[in-house]
Amino acid sequence: MKISVDNQELFTLSETQKKVIKDYVHADIFEQDMKRRLQWVLMHLYDQSFIKLKNSWEPRLKDLGIQSVPTDPDAFAELIFARPEYLDRKNRDSNPK
Repeated sequence: MKISVDNQELFTLSETQKKVIKDYVHADIFEQDMKRRLQWVLMHLYDQSFIKLKNSWEPRLKDLGIQSVPTDPDAFAELIFARPEYLDRKNRDSNPK
């Protein structure tokens, strides 16, 4: 089983590795289960990152006098990303206060 993102192979599970996993996961649902687990990991990272972003920015927005913010997570994130003072992780690490 090859795992790829944007046509770039990240890693391959060997037949032995797949058999080891199938000792735990039923063979009939193996592929679906592997896809579900990968999706869960990425969405969990998204959810946790969003919580941090929201908790960090809600007080700042309030201090800036912004009284209304979107309830949709992606719309809220885009509002933050459009702020001139927003810095992503790379830029925050490069520009410590």
